[in-house]
Amino acid sequence: MDATELLKKVRQIEIKTRGLSQNIFAGEYHSAFKGRGMTFSEVREYQYGDDIRDIDWNVTARHNRPYVKVYEEERELTVVLLVDVSGSGNFGAVGSIKREQIAEIAGTLAFSADQNNDKIGVIFFSNKIEKFIPPKKGRKHVLLILRELLDFKPDNNGTNIEFALKFLTDALKKRCTTFMISDFIDDNDYTKAMTIAGKKHDLTAVQVYDKRDASMPNVGLVKFYDSETQTEKWVNTGSAKVRKAYDRWWYERQLTMSERMRKCNVDFTSIATDEDYVKALMALFKRRGVH
Repeated sequence: MDATELLKKVRQIEIKTRGLSQNIFAGEYHSAFKGRGMTFSEVREYQYGDDIRDIDWNVTARHNRPYVKVYEEERELTVVLLVDVSGSGNFGAVGSIKREQIAEIAGTLAFSADQNNDKIGVIFFSNKIEKFIPPKKGRKHVLLILRELLDFKPDNNGTNIEFALKFLTDALKKRCTTFMISDFIDDNDYTKAMTIAGKKHDLTAVQVYDKRDASMPNVGLVKFYDSETQTEKWVNTGSAKVRKAYDRWWYERQLTMSERMRKCNVDFTSIATDEDYVKALMALFKRRGVH
């Protein structure tokens, strides 16, 4: 898109996502991620409603009644967005294009971080690291990120989630609150890399998918184009057997991904391009807030 169009789009998303982050997400974001940037301060006697995980068993044993650890919140978190810019992000049949939905979600998270006075950085990845914007504070930095999200053109079209997670683990020494935003269309097993990254950083996964990814319509003989491998293939969508096999493939892919997230102990949500991502993110934040 040209400079005028890009500026207009950035402004539209800024108005929408900044409003969401200020009016809706600020409290939920704060409570969902505050526990990851806490430092020990003191102990006090246990009070009804305190989290039993905060009990200091050594002090409790010495005084013969329960004491809990009190934490002070660190002034800032470092938030990193791991954004998939592979070719499949250009697909959109139902709702918006995946890449546009990813940009809005990332923009909302970036403004939420800014609202909380956190640093924010971005790693763009395909089957390699396309660009790394180190974490910084401020509205100008968030707007730079937003412009890149909307207008970034990757060198490669493939997807390698394992490579992106390894880069995250190696490049960022300090513990970060990390959101990986992708359609997760990757046939490689990234379980080990995700487990390591999830132990070092506070990792949350957000899948953005198109409903046509999940189900094949009956529209006869159609030429399908794979934007990641840049290959074409004729498919007879009129065949019930073909459609059933595709639906099964998608179901098993989602099942494998969900199981992988559970095994890696990574919080996860899945959002279709025609769905309200606000509801999905709020539900994710609330789930984390009660952990």
